[in-house]
Amino acid sequence: MATLTSTWSGQQLSWMLLILTGIALTQQAAIDKANFYTAGVVEFRRANDDDWRNNYDGYVEIINSENAKATDIIVFPEATLNGLNSTSFVPDPEKNINPCLEDAEFNYYAEFLVKLSCAARNVSKYIVINLSERQLCSDTPEDTRPCAPNGFNVFNTNVVFDRNGTVVSRYRKVNLYDEPRNTTFIPESISFETDFNVTFGHIICFDILFYKPGHELIMDKGIRNFVYPSMWFSQLPFLTAVQTQLGWAYGNNVNLLAAGASRPEVGSTGTGIFRGRDGTIVSTMQAGEGERRLYVAQVPKYDESSKISSKSIGKPLKKTQKTVNSQELKMKRDNLELYETVSLDMLMDQAEDSSLNKEVCHGQICCQFELEWNLIGQEPIANNSYYNYRLAAYDGWRDEKYGNLNYVRNCGIFACNGPNLADCGKLVDKLQPRVAFKRLIIEATYPKSKEFLFMPNSVLDNLLPLEPNQFEWSIEELKDENEQKVRFALAKSLELQNLLTFAIYGNYYDDQCTFGKGTPEQDRECGWKPKGDGASGLRFSSFFLLTLSLTLTILFKQH
Repeated sequence: MATLTSTWSGQQLSWMLLILTGIALTQQAAIDKANFYTAGVVEFRRANDDDWRNNYDGYVEIINSENAKATDIIVFPEATLNGLNSTSFVPDPEKNINPCLEDAEFNYYAEFLVKLSCAARNVSKYIVINLSERQLCSDTPEDTRPCAPNGFNVFNTNVVFDRNGTVVSRYRKVNLYDEPRNTTFIPESISFETDFNVTFGHIICFDILFYKPGHELIMDKGIRNFVYPSMWFSQLPFLTAVQTQLGWAYGNNVNLLAAGASRPEVGSTGTGIFRGRDGTIVSTMQAGEGERRLYVAQVPKYDESSKISSKSIGKPLKKTQKTVNSQELKMKRDNLELYETVSLDMLMDQAEDSSLNKEVCHGQICCQFELEWNLIGQEPIANNSYYNYRLAAYDGWRDEKYGNLNYVRNCGIFACNGPNLADCGKLVDKLQPRVAFKRLIIEATYPKSKEFLFMPNSVLDNLLPLEPNQFEWSIEELKDENEQKVRFALAKSLELQNLLTFAIYGNYYDDQCTFGKGTPEQDRECGWKPKGDGASGLRFSSFFLLTLSLTLTILFKQH
């Protein structure tokens, strides 16, 4: 081959290189296309009178829009299609029923279900909707719970149509939030496959705060992509919509397709596509009137060799900020009175320079804060013209009157409208920041538990979170294997003056088998090795004795 090549002219070699380059580029293009899918998520304002026809028309307009043409899958939000007065049966996915072809006269399934099956078929796309489903109680004789007088269970249900309009997946919400709906007798954990080689798991709204089904699908089945219809009610300081969506996707290192109901006047908005440790691909938090809009993005796929990284460090982004006020978006508030808090303003007044280290403890958790700041403007600042901050720690159950509870261990700093704790967890209307943070680090040692998830948790005054290239995040396994050290810090070159929340959110779900919470005997029963049990010393002694024995054997053989 070397001899043959040497006889070619320069022109022949040039043409050969072009051909080979073209082949390589063609192969690369094919590989690139195989490594992503195109998704659309919908921020949707439903009709005020829950008119399903109006909502359906809005759905179909989006499905048939120019913006939707490139998509493989479109996800619509929770509770924006029909209501309790217009429920529908939903086919069992195992029966491969196509409502468009098999019930064209709407004799069994609701008109909107049949027509949306046809819409998916017409555009040849996967369509995910959420609806109020009815099912005869007699269809599940194993469920001995009381049935409604009309003989039906009603579920909050995700339905997936494939490109032919066939119902290929159905998931009934596990964790209800003050909803007049039923749960299944056995909680569901559902996923579905697509023809573009991606398997999706289902979660709906409030599900995101619980182990089942989302985190369970990740741990048990290795699911790395999720559809997430939601009608979220944003809550400061830790649980606004996109803040929570990015944190969950980042903490689990998964793709999340989040579609949000758009009703800012009741606190519902928040739509986005998130790529695990890479952060946001696209997102929005709407204020004012809300919208009906499709957001489209190419989403990289995870291959089987992808591993969840425990550390992420990047360069900060520059963003245009637009403060959201309480007149544009209603906001709920966490019960911060349960937290152990310290006023940062008081600490700053006592500090000799523009930095401090402070520890705040509550229950099992001690949070280490390291801060450095610059004052903004000229001193003195007029009273009540600026917002301030508190450092906080909490180890306990979330105080939530609706739905199930989850146990959290949180370390955070959050903004306040005034000097009292009651002034915290609100939008900072008509107030200016007093400080710009140029260094902000939170560290804490957390106990392991049967089920737990750590998430970076942040939000700015535009109600969007910091991106991974704006912070540092690491989780270190401690030597005793019962605890982990979590560190959350601003990126070194970043300076922030519009921060509302910066926190480590430790979700312990049901708080089962948490190391150190019970007796040493209970720790052993849960599989935790008690501290100082001498096991490491015993292992070292055994290794030393084995090494000594082998050495002596060799010496004796040599003599």
